[in-house]
Amino acid sequence: MIPMNNETKLNLLATMLRIRKVELQVARMYQEHKLLSAPHLYEGEEAIATGVCAHLRREDYITSTHRGHGHCIAKGMEARRLLAEIAGKRTGCCGGKGGSMHLFDPAAGIMGTSGIVGGGIPIANGLALASQLRGDGRVTVCFFGEGASNNGAFHESLNLASLWRLPVVFVCENNRYATSVHVRRSTAVEHIGVRAAGYNMPGVTVDGNRVDDVYAAAAEAARRARAGEGPTLLDCETYRIRGHFEGDDCYYRTEAEVEEERKRDPLEYWKDVLMREAILDEPAFETMNAALDREAAEAAAFADESPLPAPEEALILTGEPA
Repeated sequence: MIPMNNETKLNLLATMLRIRKVELQVARMYQEHKLLSAPHLYEGEEAIATGVCAHLRREDYITSTHRGHGHCIAKGMEARRLLAEIAGKRTGCCGGKGGSMHLFDPAAGIMGTSGIVGGGIPIANGLALASQLRGDGRVTVCFFGEGASNNGAFHESLNLASLWRLPVVFVCENNRYATSVHVRRSTAVEHIGVRAAGYNMPGVTVDGNRVDDVYAAAAEAARRARAGEGPTLLDCETYRIRGHFEGDDCYYRTEAEVEEERKRDPLEYWKDVLMREAILDEPAFETMNAALDREAAEAAAFADESPLPAPEEALILTGEPA
């Protein structure tokens, strides 16, 4: 494990918990018919966004996916602006015009989540090229799923990033299912990370449910990018606890499979580590947990109380600052 001080260890737990609490609020909002479309939730994958974004500065960039709420929270988007956007409200990060799958916050380096599978991968190359030409030292991280690793955009982008030694980190979140298709039915290689060899870049496969493993791999990938040594492919193997979208009946997998994977909850794993190391005790955890419950509930209330965009705002590109 890469050395971490106690503050960093606690911050990693807090970020994972914050993502989980916000996502549970999104699920509640959907169940109460406060959303116009079914969101794609990140439960069970929190360690990846947390471990990677812990190494990013505010001015660094990320691109993301249809399952991008966790990435946005880990990179610094305010929960209330995220929930307001998902609810289509004027105070959302895009003025209520982007919704759950199209979240932007350039001030925090969030250069867009995308409903197009693999759509953020070539965009990440463009951002990284701009940073390289400016010499500004920024790193770009591109999150995508294992399904996107079979797209042409993935292969073309990795080839170009390696050729030009772009400061980009490609993060594959292999949660085993591309909608309803299991990775073993769609992908010839056992681990996505081996595909890096074809493009002359490092490829690292880690347990994506262990935030310390993700943190260590991301540390080296970010260092390489900042030092001008080129891109890295991080293959983070995890599991999607919820359906592909809220309302998915998950006919393609068994309840027993899901319950078995719940035993590998990344939050419980890291909480147990901190307890064993006497960095955290139960009262301190309950204090953290309660504070994040309040934060998420206040963000949801902000979204509930915010106004819808006015019709005359249809052509305005950004929303009202929160």
